[in-house]
Amino acid sequence: MARFDVYPNPDSEDRIAVPYLLDVQNTFVDIETRVVIPLHAASRFHARVRDLNPDLVVQGKNVVLNTAALGAVPSNELRRAVANLAPQQALIQEALDILLGGY
Repeated sequence: MARFDVYPNPDSEDRIAVPYLLDVQNTFVDIETRVVIPLHAASRFHARVRDLNPDLVVQGKNVVLNTAALGAVPSNELRRAVANLAPQQALIQEALDILLGGY
């Protein structure tokens, strides 16, 4: 598991609205959970806050980073990564900084 890996949402009931989870946890922290941010289908996410909810693309799908909804999931629920958003690190980190006051 690597920071900025993208995983299919393991919750099949929620997968239409939130198809992916973005792993934002440091790779040096090896515990049984991973801190993730939901990636919402852009067509289903309307409460955007500038810079807190950037638009991203995963597997050709437009998604929105719902930074304020970050949480932890058991590592074993995150199966196989489908993408890595490390090239978008600055955008993702800015959203985290806005949420957590690190700017």
